[in-house]
Amino acid sequence: MSLAYKVLTAPQMAQLLADGVFRGAPVDLADGYIHLSALPQLAETIDKHFAGQSDLFIASVDLAALGDAVKWEESRGAALFPHIYADLPLSAVVAHGPLARAGDGSIILP
Repeated sequence: MSLAYKVLTAPQMAQLLADGVFRGAPVDLADGYIHLSALPQLAETIDKHFAGQSDLFIASVDLAALGDAVKWEESRGAALFPHIYADLPLSAVVAHGPLARAGDGSIILP
């Protein structure tokens, strides 16, 4: 199973759980795809795009469950990031939970 991670606000997480699908955050809707991060990219994504925010959640996404909707494309620092060109169904989320960090600042995955 190949995993990537979506950072969600509390209302976005609640919407995913209630509706069974996440259609995207404002930045996703503007860009035309849902932004995800691979594990090595996750902490930097949180620090860069969610600094100072609380009530954040991490959704672990099974990329294989999304098939051809996933495209790996260049983004920050010319690194390849996974993007979903479809809605994110709850069925592709294998784990989720509140954002937590270890004492060294690393992300504790759900």
